[in-house]
Amino acid sequence: MRTLPAFLVTALCVACGTPGDVPDALQRDALAPTHVLRVGVYQGSPTSLVRDASGQDHGVAIEMGRELAHRLAVPYRQIEFKRISEVLDAVKSGDVDFAISNATASRAKDVYFTQAVLSIELGYLVPNGSQLRSMEEVDRAAVRVGVTQGSTSQTTLSKYLTQASVVPVANVVAAREKLSRGELEAFATNKAILFELADGIPGSTVLAGNWGVESVAVAIPKGRDAGVSYLRRFVDDAKKSGLVSGASSRAGLRGAAAAPPGG
Repeated sequence: MRTLPAFLVTALCVACGTPGDVPDALQRDALAPTHVLRVGVYQGSPTSLVRDASGQDHGVAIEMGRELAHRLAVPYRQIEFKRISEVLDAVKSGDVDFAISNATASRAKDVYFTQAVLSIELGYLVPNGSQLRSMEEVDRAAVRVGVTQGSTSQTTLSKYLTQASVVPVANVVAAREKLSRGELEAFATNKAILFELADGIPGSTVLAGNWGVESVAVAIPKGRDAGVSYLRRFVDDAKKSGLVSGASSRAGLRGAAAAPPGG
């Protein structure tokens, strides 16, 4: 793929209203080594991908990925997975260049995370008619709490809950089905996903309070050091310019607050 001359890239950025922080060839090659920005997403999370009734895709990862591809002057390619663990495996292997995820210490062993993009509460969704009214009531014998297989919720709640059973499910779609059929008493993850789920389960409730806060950041493969400084500036600009808040609103993201500029 031919690379545009630097002066032409600058002119295009100015014409489109993007900041003058134009990446150099090393930064571009580090962040999009195939000269295509491959963005990994999974359905059901407003931070990643939600699809509206008209079939249009929304999500913070999608909008940030498209904007970064534009600034790098490379095509955007969206690659969909069933759950976040599969997205991160693809980032780790270098098959995906860009994703957004809860930035935990264990995940940071396999991928590089930027500073936080968003902070999101972690909580529980309970179905219609549930007798569970508070966070404290969830940890009871005979309560089955669903979590997405391979998620940080699975690891954390397996240690945190002493009486309730933690039940791994394949993905968010499976969680919706199991809650609707009464096979789970609650489902646990970040509230952005929980509110999205609640919209499709009449009478369901996201319990007040939280059992933690998730720090959501951009993830890229390790070894892309030449592009890190540019990527971090891009993340800060995405927050300051309103790109993150706008993408969050368009995706219907709830339960989140913008992370501080340097966070």
